[in-house]
Amino acid sequence: MTQTSAPARSLPVLLLLGLPALLFLAACGRDMEIEQPRPLYGEDPIEYPITLWDRGIEGETLLRVRVNDMGSVDSVEVVESSGHVALDSAAVRGAKELRFSPGRRNGRRIEVWAQVPVHFSRRSDPEGGPQV
Repeated sequence: MTQTSAPARSLPVLLLLGLPALLFLAACGRDMEIEQPRPLYGEDPIEYPITLWDRGIEGETLLRVRVNDMGSVDSVEVVESSGHVALDSAAVRGAKELRFSPGRRNGRRIEVWAQVPVHFSRRSDPEGGPQV
């Protein structure tokens, strides 16, 4: 994953989340096949809190987001905390701004829940950039 090294800038969370494996979706309802939502590329709204970056504090927050039938996130829950309120809050705040192509069932757009891991790390990933 590639991202900016300045902690106050937006981080490319879509790459951070490992695109093909980004979502582990659970849709309520019938056994019909569901086309999962796909993250849209663009500005990444999740920012690494600069005070924690400066102190070298890292963590991972696992979120559960509801992607509505228009591809917007309308609900966010913390499934697993990073252990730092500021990291969890930054993940939730940014996740509300993520955009997706909507999930579909039988060609119709539907709401679905997805789990989204957010990694806050100062270390570089194998692709050459630091992680969120």
